[in-house]
Amino acid sequence: MLKKLFQSFRSPLRRAQHPRSTPEVLGNNQHSLHRSGISRNAVLVVDRLQKAGYQAYVVGGCVRDLLLNLRPKDFDVATNATPEQVRAEFRNARVIGRRFKLAHVQFGREIIEVATFRANHPQGEEEEDSNQASRNESGRILRDNVYGSLEDDAQRRDFTINALYYDPTTERILDYAHGVHDIRNRLVRLIGIPEQRYQEDPVRMLRAARFAAKLDFEIEKHSAAPIRRLAPMLREIPSARLFDEVLKLFLGGKAERTFELLVEYDLFAPLFPASAAALERNPEYTGRLIRQALINTDERIRQGKPVTPAFLFAALLWPALPARAAQLQERGMPPIPAMQEAAHVLIMEQVQRTAIPKRFSIPIREIWDMQERLPRRNGKRADLLLENPRFRAGYDFLLLRESAGEKTDGLGDWWTDYQDASDSQRRNMIRELNTKDEQQPSGQRRRRGGSRRRRGPRSDGAPDNSGE
Repeated sequence: MLKKLFQSFRSPLRRAQHPRSTPEVLGNNQHSLHRSGISRNAVLVVDRLQKAGYQAYVVGGCVRDLLLNLRPKDFDVATNATPEQVRAEFRNARVIGRRFKLAHVQFGREIIEVATFRANHPQGEEEEDSNQASRNESGRILRDNVYGSLEDDAQRRDFTINALYYDPTTERILDYAHGVHDIRNRLVRLIGIPEQRYQEDPVRMLRAARFAAKLDFEIEKHSAAPIRRLAPMLREIPSARLFDEVLKLFLGGKAERTFELLVEYDLFAPLFPASAAALERNPEYTGRLIRQALINTDERIRQGKPVTPAFLFAALLWPALPARAAQLQERGMPPIPAMQEAAHVLIMEQVQRTAIPKRFSIPIREIWDMQERLPRRNGKRADLLLENPRFRAGYDFLLLRESAGEKTDGLGDWWTDYQDASDSQRRNMIRELNTKDEQQPSGQRRRRGGSRRRRGPRSDGAPDNSGE
């Protein structure tokens, strides 16, 4: 009697650390999923694999999202067939990956990702005999191709809400880790011992924040507890992988909430060290600029408008730039070269942390460069700037700076009016600028001249993250 009583008080943490060996099975009258809501191509993959004698299920985020009445971005399948066996069943399949081998089955534009059931990794002496799994000294998994059973696969998944298996044939859900319970309670909970799971793959800390923001969930307290202490482990992750993770964090439509969680759990500094330092030095301005940029990004995504990582990174990094340029000016460097040198060094440092490709780092520099050129409007410069492919992004960035509290002497309003003005109105606006310059004392006049205009690249890259 007492034993049953104690078992009834088992904590959710203990249940998550030790997933059931047999799942809770939810029939089609116990959940809201229907076969008709699943991608027909995913259903086709599951049906064919099952007819070939394999186990196969629709799995993970798509099941979670459908239970929350959200539209899944894609559909994944888990099976006991190896990637090579999947490829043998589908002529339109190919095997990809080294760290995590998968089969991609392509149907036109849709790709169904098929993963073989994985098992937990051997540790210690057992691992020395395994040529498929490997960890580094801190416990991070370097390869993840140890295959196992369905039960093994459920135990090694990261979060309970992602360990749900749906069989479109029987319309049943298999729940090994109380994932349905956590969905109902809106919790992001790790499977297993949180510290160990984060050490296996520190990116799971970012995923916890991303899911909490995306789903409007809370990170369960035991899963949240080690994050601040282990956040520096993100510095061990390859910069290319972190760049991809940053895009997932900030281009999923919940960027503002994601930023708040990253700051709360000390995850922002490992990703953007210079920006985190600026946030600490000047939290009001830095926080306002970054939040406004992320609010704008979320709004564009809601409206179905294009966004580009170049504008996003330009905003995330900008608060660190003026202080660095000021330091160079104090050493005797002129303002514009100081800004250009500071920009170059800042981007090079950030590339070491998140590998920003040149197709984005070059536009970042051009957006920042426009901030120096927009105040210089005399003569024909204003019209030439309007023709620049980066004008719109530079103008939007100027408005962003003003919204964060930067004083620009009405520059944003001037450019807003200039774009809508007729030719004669534009000539009058330039004439007024010249008159204003002439009325100022010589030491305060707006500097004329400067470097010759350099044409920006053709606008055949990603569209600017600007308002329409």
